[in-house]
Amino acid sequence: MTTWEPPVPALSVRQVLALERVLAGEPEVVAGAGRLDRPVRWVHVAEAADVGVMLSGGEMVLTTGVLLAGDEHKQTEYVRSLHHAEASAVVLGLGRAFPSPPEAMRRAAERCQLPLVVLHRPFPFAQLTEEVQSRLVRRKFAAVSLSEAVRTGLTALITGGAPLQRLLDEIARHSGCPVVVTNLAHRVLGTAGERSAVDDVLRDWERIARQAGRSEGDGWIRAELGGRGEPWGRLVLCGYRGDTETGRLLADRAAEALVLHRMLGAGCSWEEQSALSLLTDLVGGAVPARHLLPRARAAGLPVNRRTFVPLVVRGRRAAPLDRTMRLLGLPGIAGELSATAAAVLLSLARDQDAEALTAHFAARLRAEPADEHVVVAAAAARTSFDDVPAGLREARHVADAVADDAAALDLPPVVRLRDVHLRGLVRLLRDDPQVQSFAERELAGLLCDPGEELLPVLRTYLATGRNKSRTAQLHHVSRPALYRRLEAIQIRLGVDLDDFEQAASLHIALLAHDAQQR
Repeated sequence: MTTWEPPVPALSVRQVLALERVLAGEPEVVAGAGRLDRPVRWVHVAEAADVGVMLSGGEMVLTTGVLLAGDEHKQTEYVRSLHHAEASAVVLGLGRAFPSPPEAMRRAAERCQLPLVVLHRPFPFAQLTEEVQSRLVRRKFAAVSLSEAVRTGLTALITGGAPLQRLLDEIARHSGCPVVVTNLAHRVLGTAGERSAVDDVLRDWERIARQAGRSEGDGWIRAELGGRGEPWGRLVLCGYRGDTETGRLLADRAAEALVLHRMLGAGCSWEEQSALSLLTDLVGGAVPARHLLPRARAAGLPVNRRTFVPLVVRGRRAAPLDRTMRLLGLPGIAGELSATAAAVLLSLARDQDAEALTAHFAARLRAEPADEHVVVAAAAARTSFDDVPAGLREARHVADAVADDAAALDLPPVVRLRDVHLRGLVRLLRDDPQVQSFAERELAGLLCDPGEELLPVLRTYLATGRNKSRTAQLHHVSRPALYRRLEAIQIRLGVDLDDFEQAASLHIALLAHDAQQR
């Protein structure tokens, strides 16, 4: 992958005057010195007094003024016409027509703030036009090449099924600056670029975004995202170092690709991907939580003086969870950790009852028929964002500890660390070789021939506290059929299930086995 280099920037009047060929003519700015950063779109050599009508804006006009000599009114009107045509500057070669800078033109140019430059030495205008035109052509070619490179690269990623983040990384590589995608409320849906630069941009994102929306100064370039005349988001290049025209071209190409990606995309939305990315980084712990604060704030999560409730929910997808939070008026984010589990981070005001609101949230989820066996695992509420990663890991640990036997266990609406007891301890020790050996040894008689499905029966029987009626009900078998299976289990394992110690040993072995399988 090649390193990005900014395209040749547009030439300004100041840069043109600094060219070696121009310096040979001893240029002097006699008016409009404050406007030398105007871009030069083209260079014209013109002696016609009414040249202004032939311009389209951004031209640097070169003249000897031979048709203006001796008539101050014409000189003044000439400058005014160039001003109205939005010329970038006028360069006057001193000679027979004007041996010194004409005062009438100087005054008119100063009033119009049009840069007026005089050349004190004879100068071949053809050399200047050749130099500037070649530079401008190279710049145009560089811009077109960049545009095509961006289009080709992003199209290949889209057809290859790349995620949104991969596209944003590619855009950031071409632009050489932080890239931010937001919805219309300025909520950040995705970012790319050097991590420290992105964090600087996100630290006060909402204020910065609203200011950037009013102009494209200082390299802030944005493009609308939408379809069928309805905008739904924005792409912002933050601090683009090239010229504005090339930046706009790049932003437009990137926006086209992002719109196409969203139209063709399947699975979770960009909002969900943004929340999942943040939650994954928080759970992983590789990045300190304080470094993720700008992302959390920019994603719309309230973080100042809040109480954070880390949750892991099994049996629900992230999108329904997000809708449930909105329905209950609970600020937070949700993201899928797997096909059966999602992480949730609620952000509550300090004066709100965290436990009561968490219980209300869980009750709402469990009330839906499709989510009869949903498990809501919660860690203790945190008042510092730095403690959120540990809380999310605790909630995930609790959810995983009860995942296999959730239907058989008599769980509270919100499961906490104090509710998992032995399950939690065994799961923490699941990678210990001695624990693994113990589980294999205790269950060997069933593990060698899993086809008879005796292991699930044993799991349910022990999880229900050796309740035969409940076990038969959960496995949809008659009591006699269950007795035959329990007898087969005892024979296979050489144990007495009525013996508490032997049953407890099997229970621990099963917990360890299930934890290892997960």
